[in-house]
Amino acid sequence: MLDLNYVRENLERVRAALEARGFPTAALDDFAQLDQARRRAISESDRLNAERNAASREIGALMKAGQREEADTRRRAVGELKERIAELDRARDEAESRMRELLSTIPNVPSESVPVGADETANKEVRRWGDAPQFDFEPQDHVDIGTRLDILDLERAAKIASARFAILKGAGARLERALINFMLDVHTSDHGYEETLPPFIVNANSLFGTAQLPKFESDLFKLEDERGLYLIPTAEVPVTNIYREEILDEAQLPMKFVAYTPCFRSEAGSHGRDTRGVIRQHQFDKVELVKLARPEDSYAELEALTRDAETILQKLGLHYRVVTLSTGDMSFASAKTYDIEVWLPSQNTFREISSCSNFESFQARRAQIRFRRQSGGKPEFVHTLNGSGLAIGRTWLAILENYQQRDGSVLIPEVLRPYMGGLEKIEASEKTGAA
Repeated sequence: MLDLNYVRENLERVRAALEARGFPTAALDDFAQLDQARRRAISESDRLNAERNAASREIGALMKAGQREEADTRRRAVGELKERIAELDRARDEAESRMRELLSTIPNVPSESVPVGADETANKEVRRWGDAPQFDFEPQDHVDIGTRLDILDLERAAKIASARFAILKGAGARLERALINFMLDVHTSDHGYEETLPPFIVNANSLFGTAQLPKFESDLFKLEDERGLYLIPTAEVPVTNIYREEILDEAQLPMKFVAYTPCFRSEAGSHGRDTRGVIRQHQFDKVELVKLARPEDSYAELEALTRDAETILQKLGLHYRVVTLSTGDMSFASAKTYDIEVWLPSQNTFREISSCSNFESFQARRAQIRFRRQSGGKPEFVHTLNGSGLAIGRTWLAILENYQQRDGSVLIPEVLRPYMGGLEKIEASEKTGAA
């Protein structure tokens, strides 16, 4: 959430930022009107308070002069002033409360380094790594590969639950587990993140803190009981909220966490997009990176976090690129986002496998996560960052597609073989009848 005073003092800059995002400015207009009403209430209250104070002094003088009847008349007038002042103070508080409600619906202001544009066509490529694999046969997509190898079953998953669920079997399930353990090991041992295993169910306050609520409730799975709990859409939510409503010491920063969790998303409004296979599922696994940092360090921490996520793809030998998202393609809470996109041979294009974002103080203000500098002074809001390190399902399918062989098998990247019991390739079993 943006700072109320910042919005009040920089209204036109915030308006320009919303327009660059393609976001309606009506809430900002309402904010300005409420701010005017608030200022009027404060000004009138101050005037009446001064009048009341002057009247009180007059009453004292009248009492000393023995003019009790005139003093009583003045007291009644002061009582009416008190009632009017109380009304004005309530109006001020109501305006401020409504202004804060409006702020919860307004997205973050993009960093000046973010390219301005309406959608993904304005994204800017930053770098590429590796080369796309070359095949002397027509490469298949992950659904055909996984089905033929009998490691992926979408039809029975739909029978158990609904569309956009998957069953991984045999070596396919083991590959998923191998990727989780491999990523956790790299991020903890090589990159210095602290592993945490948070709850997979959170309350509404946690989702408000990371800005999924109130705007994006339709994307969530809500439990139907009196506690108002939700399945997590990403580990970003519980991990960022670990220190909600706390004041940290400056010496504790930066704090770096890595967490494996399943994630649950309703994918509201995404009908017809990526419906084939496991690219866009209601339930999927992810290893998430989360940081809490000092404001002056947060953009350096964003670069480091992005590089940490890239390292996973490099170790797996997967071709990818990094792009800076434009103002029109960023998430609601982000000030700047890099997308890491992995190469998918079946689509002959790059697809997003990680989003690495700096939210500056936007989430911390909503969650009230602050720190106190060693030099003293008032507590300040931390800057929060997160990114996928990586999305497991999309890494799984990228391995199937990039490491597929002419004979129908799939090679296992060398770094994963110790996690696969030394298995070097996934081949169709005789019972499938596949070649």
